[in-house]
Amino acid sequence: MSSSNKPQRPRGKKGATKGTGGKNRRSLEGKGPTPKAEDRAWHPAGQRKAAKDRLEAAQARSGRPTQQQQPPRHRKPTSASDDSELVTGRNAVLEALRTRIPATTLYVAARIEVDERVREILKLATSRGIPVLEVMRPELDRLSGPDTVHQGIAIKVPPYQYAHPSDLLERARKAKQPALLVALDGVTDPRNLGAIIRSAAAFGAHGVIVPQRRSVGVTAAAWRTSAGAAARTPVAIAANLTRALEDLKAEGVFVIGLDGDGDMSLHELELADGPIAIVVGSEGKGLSRLVAETCDAIVSIPITAATESLNAGIAASVTLYEVARRRTA
Repeated sequence: MSSSNKPQRPRGKKGATKGTGGKNRRSLEGKGPTPKAEDRAWHPAGQRKAAKDRLEAAQARSGRPTQQQQPPRHRKPTSASDDSELVTGRNAVLEALRTRIPATTLYVAARIEVDERVREILKLATSRGIPVLEVMRPELDRLSGPDTVHQGIAIKVPPYQYAHPSDLLERARKAKQPALLVALDGVTDPRNLGAIIRSAAAFGAHGVIVPQRRSVGVTAAAWRTSAGAAARTPVAIAANLTRALEDLKAEGVFVIGLDGDGDMSLHELELADGPIAIVVGSEGKGLSRLVAETCDAIVSIPITAATESLNAGIAASVTLYEVARRRTA
C-alpha cells in the first residue's frame, strides 16, 4: 500500500484534459455573440443611434415626419465612386435648400444654437422629406473634413451638374440680355472659384466656364465660399478652353483677358454694353499663352505701385462690377 495521503482518482472517470483549463463544455461555450456596435451604449455607433432616437421622439412631439416616414439615410462617401459633396455652413446650406438642390441628408450638430437660418433649414428639409440626422460635433467635424467651419450644419448633395458653354449663351438670350460670362484659365483654388461664382451672381453674369483639365471644379469648398450662389449660377465645363473661347467669338462675344500688363486699362473698356466674356488667369502664372492669344483684348486693372497684383477672385469681382456699372449707367 502506498504511504501517500494524496486522494486517489476514481476509476472509470477522466480528470481535466489538456487544453481545457479544467472547464467543462458549458463553460467553454462563452457568453454568446458580441452585441452590435449600435446596441452598445458606450460605442460611437450606439451614441449616434441614441441621438437619432431622441430626434425622432422630438419630431413626433412636434408633428414633423419621423425617420421611419422618411427615405433611408445615406452615409458620407466612402469610395471614389461616390462623388457626392458635403456642403457646410448655414448660408450655403440654406441657399442650396431654397433652390431645391436634390439633397439626400441634412446633418445637424447636437445642441446646435438655433437661429432663423437653422429654423428655415429644418423647415425646408422636413417639408421636402430630406432625412435629418443629429450627430455629435466630433462626428460632424470628421464628416466635413479638417479646416472646415461647418457652423453645426451640413448637407449632402449629389455631384455638381455642369452646363455646356452654349447653355450660358442660351440663358442670356432667354433673359434678353447681352451675355456676360466669366472663364477661368487654370484657377486651382476652390475658394477663388467660389468667390468668382458669388461675384458672377451678384453682378448679373450668366455663368462661369472652367476647363476640364488643370482647373478646380465645384467642390464643397467652392460651394461654401460661394455662399450658395453655386446653386443659382450655372458653371459650364469646357473640354478645351481655347476652342470654347473661339466658339464664343464666333457667336459675337467680345473676349477680354485680365493681366497686369494689359493693352488697355479697365477704365478704357468701351464694349461693356455688348456680349462679353472675362477670362481670369491662374493664381500664380496668369493667362496661358494660347488663351491670351485667343482673347480680343488684354485688360489691366489700375492698382497702386505698392501692390503687386490682385488674386483671381478679386480681379474678377472688380471687372464684373465695372461692366455692370457701365451697363446701368
